[in-house]
Amino acid sequence: MKPTIDELRQLIKDYTAKFSAIPESEFSVKPLPHKWSKKEVVGHLIDSAHNNLRRFICGQYEPFPPHIVYHQDFWVYANAYGHAPQEDVIVLWKLINHQLCTVLETMPAENYGRQCNTSKDGTQLRTLEWLAQDYVKHMKHHLNQIFPGSFEIAYT
Repeated sequence: MKPTIDELRQLIKDYTAKFSAIPESEFSVKPLPHKWSKKEVVGHLIDSAHNNLRRFICGQYEPFPPHIVYHQDFWVYANAYGHAPQEDVIVLWKLINHQLCTVLETMPAENYGRQCNTSKDGTQLRTLEWLAQDYVKHMKHHLNQIFPGSFEIAYT
């Protein structure tokens, strides 16, 4: 888990400043009415962190794999990131990801293999370790949307 945590910490360090350097007009513009702005993409990463925090915490103590599903479009809409101040979105992204690192750092190694159900139909079990690694890949995928070519990664 340490390499995953270290990589996440580096992403937080590198991209907090990069987000702040984007002019508000560029950060907030939607490329198409049905597509997220860069600010909403960062908001999506905040929401993903919220859901994964719950998975990483509940997955360690619940007797059965918790069923924690993330409906991304609704979360981004409900949190209204497109209308939030740019700096608030950036600070929230930074802080929630630092908290995610803290939870992963304090997780006993024997819990890495515990599972969480993440699918809408209730059939997809993933280990907490897999979810942590996938979270970093997912973040890189979306960072590539904001800063094209930052990472060579295929994420599906």
